[in-house]
Amino acid sequence: MTSADHSAAARPPAITREALAAAGLTVLRRDGLDALSMRKVAAELGVRAASLYYHVQDKEQLLDLLADSLTWDPRKLAADGDWSVCLREMAHGYYRYLHANRDTARLMAGRRTPGPNLMHLLDVMLGRLHAGGFSEDEAAWATVLMANYVQGFVLQEQQPKAPLGTLGAGAKSAKSAASGTMADDACKAAAESLPNIGALMALMADGDTQKLFAFGVDRLIDGLRSRLADNGDQGAG
Repeated sequence: MTSADHSAAARPPAITREALAAAGLTVLRRDGLDALSMRKVAAELGVRAASLYYHVQDKEQLLDLLADSLTWDPRKLAADGDWSVCLREMAHGYYRYLHANRDTARLMAGRRTPGPNLMHLLDVMLGRLHAGGFSEDEAAWATVLMANYVQGFVLQEQQPKAPLGTLGAGAKSAKSAASGTMADDACKAAAESLPNIGALMALMADGDTQKLFAFGVDRLIDGLRSRLADNGDQGAG
C-alpha cells in the first residue's frame, strides 16, 4: 500500500448534511429524543463527534436539521378542493405522521429555524389559503394555528398517563350513575352532585382521542370559514 493509500484510508468518510440527517434520524428512531447526542450520531456515521461541527454548530442546530428532514411532505396535500379540504388533509396527515415517528412531536415543537423543506410546505399551504380569499396575515395565522393544534394534541396524547384513580374508575359508568351501577361511592356521589360531568368522564375513560382531534380540526376550520365570510361581508359593505 502506497503512502497515498495510507493517507486515504486514514481520512474519515465524507459527511454531507443529508448523511448527517439520516444518521440523526436513525438514532432518534432507535434511541429516542432524550438519548440523542452528537456522539451517537457521529458513531452512526463512523466518525468523531468533532467532524459534525463543520455542518452544525451544536446539538440545537442538529435538531433543527432533523426537524426539517422530518417535515411532512407537501406533495401529499390535496390537489383539488378548496382551502378547507387542503387544511383538513394537512392536519390529519400531520397527525398521523407525528404518531408514526418516535418523539417527532417533541422534536418539532418549539423549533424556530425553518429549513428548506418546512419553507416549501408553508409556501404551498399559504398559497392555498391565499387562493381561498384569506389575507397574508390571516393565512399565516391559520397555518400556524393548525400546526400548533396538531403538535399540541399529539404531545398531550403521548404524555405518560397516570392510572385512572377513584374518579376515573367510575368514569365508564358515568352515564349510568343514576341506576346505581357505579361501584365506587365517591364517583357516584360526584356524578350525582355534578350532573353535567358524565359525558366528560365517559370521554376520558373511552380513550378515543382521534374523534376529539377531528372535532377540533373541524371547529377550527368552521371558525376560519366564518372569518372569511365576515371579510366578504365587510368588503361588500
